[in-house]
Amino acid sequence: MLVMAIGAQNAFVLRQGLRREHVLPVVLVCALSDAVLLQVGVWGMGGVLLARPEWAQAMRWAGALFLLAYAARTAARALRPGQLVVAAGGPGTSLRATLATVGALTWLNPHVYLDTVVLLGTMATPYPPWGRALFAAGGSVASALWFLGLGLGARWLAPLFAAPAAWRVLDAVTAVTMLVLAGAMALS
Repeated sequence: MLVMAIGAQNAFVLRQGLRREHVLPVVLVCALSDAVLLQVGVWGMGGVLLARPEWAQAMRWAGALFLLAYAARTAARALRPGQLVVAAGGPGTSLRATLATVGALTWLNPHVYLDTVVLLGTMATPYPPWGRALFAAGGSVASALWFLGLGLGARWLAPLFAAPAAWRVLDAVTAVTMLVLAGAMALS
């Protein structure tokens, strides 16, 4: 669910899909990046947290607080909706510039490390190694399917997301999801 929260990266993928410009390369960068970061979280962060259980507790609470803050920010956005503005016409952006932008939105975004490395790494720590492997594989597949669906499905969503109400519903659902995840993390 974390990957589905509309942040800078997902908004960029959606925008590229609406513009029908370099969609597959953008999706590939996002999916591969998430897979790498998820592996780092599950195997690297997970190992650290298993060796230092007190850090796992601190990370669990930090993750729950982060999710609560994210839910509050998303809920506030739902109360004051905007819309994704897609430039109509004009020259397109080069593939190189597009990939540089999606790379920056992915790898220079501190939230991607909190979401993918820390939060998902923390969630995977209670599982045995085979369970962590399944968790990482499932998360990577889900991420790839999300980005593919978002990028390629955007053309059908263009009329829908022209209305601020659609963004309001999406942000409201995202806020509730983040609240549920924060609660689950706090109570685990």
